[in-house]
Amino acid sequence: MINRYTIFGQPVAHSLSPAIHHLFGELTQRRVQYTRTEATAENFDQKVRDWRNEGGRGCNVTAPFKEQAFTLCDRVNDNAARAGAVNTIEMHRDGSLVGHNTDGIGLLTDLQANKHLALEGKRILVLGAGGAARGVLAPLLNAQPTQVHIANRTPERAAQLSALFADLGDTHSSDYNSLANAGCFDLIINATSMGFDNDSPPIPGTILSANTFAYDMMYKRATTPFLKWCIEQGVQQHCDGFGMLVEQAADAFLVWEGVRPKTRKVYLATNDILNSV
Repeated sequence: MINRYTIFGQPVAHSLSPAIHHLFGELTQRRVQYTRTEATAENFDQKVRDWRNEGGRGCNVTAPFKEQAFTLCDRVNDNAARAGAVNTIEMHRDGSLVGHNTDGIGLLTDLQANKHLALEGKRILVLGAGGAARGVLAPLLNAQPTQVHIANRTPERAAQLSALFADLGDTHSSDYNSLANAGCFDLIINATSMGFDNDSPPIPGTILSANTFAYDMMYKRATTPFLKWCIEQGVQQHCDGFGMLVEQAADAFLVWEGVRPKTRKVYLATNDILNSV
C-alpha cells in the first residue's frame, strides 16, 4: 500500500517537498506518494478534510495557512500549541486531525547541527509575525539567546507575539523603521513570505555587523532578495532555508512513518531536488 501525503499552500507550485519526501521514502524503504495542493483561505479547511476522506495519511501546510491549520485540527501537540501554528497534520484512522509544528526544531537543527552556529548569548532578530515566525520562537528562546526581537510591518502583531513568548526569555518588538535604533544583531532570520514577490523586508543596514549571520527561511535556486540585500550590505555569513526545509520535513516524516530519514544523504542530492520544479 502507498501512503499518500500532500502539501497545502498558496502559492505551492514552487515547493520542493515532493522531491524531498520521495527521497525519504527511498532511504527508509517506505512506499509514499507526495503531491502539491493549491488552496485558498476559503477552501483550505474543506480541501484538508477532502484529502483525509480520500485516504490521505497526512499533509504539510505552508504559507499562508499555518495559523488556519491550527484552528482546523482536532488536537495539537505541545510545539504546535505553543506556536499557535501547524505545519504538519497527522490523519488518524478515526478521522481526527492531529497538528504538529516541526518548523522550530527544523530551524534549530539546521543552525546548530548543520551550520554550527551557537545561539546562547546572542541577539536574534526575527522578521515577520505570521505562522512561520510563530513556529520558531519557542525553540529559539529555549536556546537561551540574550534577546529575541520581533519586527513586523504591522507592529501590533509583533507586540502580540513578543508578549506571548515573553515567559521564555527576553523578547522585544517593533516595526521595521524602528530597527534603526535597535543596534546590531548576531542573527537575523527572515520569516516573511516577501521573497515570493521578489521583495525584501525594508530594514536598515545599521542592524548588521561584520559578524551578523543572515538566514532566510525562503529558498530559491538563485539568491533570495533578502540575502542579496544582506550581501550588498557586506554580510559574509548567510544561507537560505533549504536546510530548514529538509530537517523539518524529516521530522514530519517521523510523525507519519515512525522513522526519521538520515538527512545527510538528502543534501548530496541538493541539485536534483532544486531542479525538480
